[in-house]
Amino acid sequence: MTAVTQTEFDFPRQSARYTGKVRDVYTIADKYLVMVATDRISAFDVILPEGIPYKGQVLNQIASAFLDLTEDIVPNWKIASPDPMVTVGYKCEGLPVEMIVRRCLTGSAWRAYKSGVREICGVPIPEGMREHQRFEKPIITPTTKAEIGEHDQDISKDEIIARGIMSRSEYERLEQITLALFARGEEIAASHNLMLVDTKYEFGRRGGELYLIDEIHTPDSSRYFYADTYEELFQKGLPQRQLSKEFVREWLMECGFCGKKGQKVPQMDAGRIAAISDRYVELYEKITGKKFVREPYDNIYERIECNVKNMLARLDI
Repeated sequence: MTAVTQTEFDFPRQSARYTGKVRDVYTIADKYLVMVATDRISAFDVILPEGIPYKGQVLNQIASAFLDLTEDIVPNWKIASPDPMVTVGYKCEGLPVEMIVRRCLTGSAWRAYKSGVREICGVPIPEGMREHQRFEKPIITPTTKAEIGEHDQDISKDEIIARGIMSRSEYERLEQITLALFARGEEIAASHNLMLVDTKYEFGRRGGELYLIDEIHTPDSSRYFYADTYEELFQKGLPQRQLSKEFVREWLMECGFCGKKGQKVPQMDAGRIAAISDRYVELYEKITGKKFVREPYDNIYERIECNVKNMLARLDI
């Protein structure tokens, strides 16, 4: 088995191709996007050398399901998912801000808090909090959408408005939608004995209307804790049982890598790759309540190309 770490398709009426950290995005007739979720994995804004089998399928199928489950809250870019690793949808004009929602003081927010930071993106954080402690209500800590090779930067609501990135009314509408999406994610997670701890959403515009774009509630964009053990572990000050990419970041930090200049990315052996793959499959099954079907890797590129071309033949291009 060979993980899908790069693609080089040439689809009908293809007008552009963009390679992200994880997804390869093909623009069709400047109207549609073909988004291929590869098996690449990134951490600290660095793409790791080895791919993770089935990761792309997991990400695409979770995102596809959640786009369907939230389309009553806000329109989204998805038209269809013609292949387990692919979603086809509308091209939107992306907003330069990512909306990050945090339910708990965890991950990078906790690391900042532990170093003395008491305000994130203009949001004050109370004194005396502990790692993984729940906020009274979810907080939004937006970031700017980075250019290729750059890091996302924290930004406050006031800065977004002052810079003219969005008007106050536009941003407050975005906040409202963001919190509604997060509430839906929490509700679905709770039905599967999970807590949605934090996540990010990206938005764009199409025909002047706001659209949800990219992925949603996947292990690459979100963090989940097991709900039934959260309180006991928190009270005892023990690490939470979690399903997210954080365990990859923690392993990298243990190996002396946190994305800083001059640091060397550690190699992942076959056992670690298999373990990471299994964790992604576990999250799929936990959050969807469905058994994950591992699609064969035989002729995978031919399969993707055939499925996408059949889908595009049905669109107005």
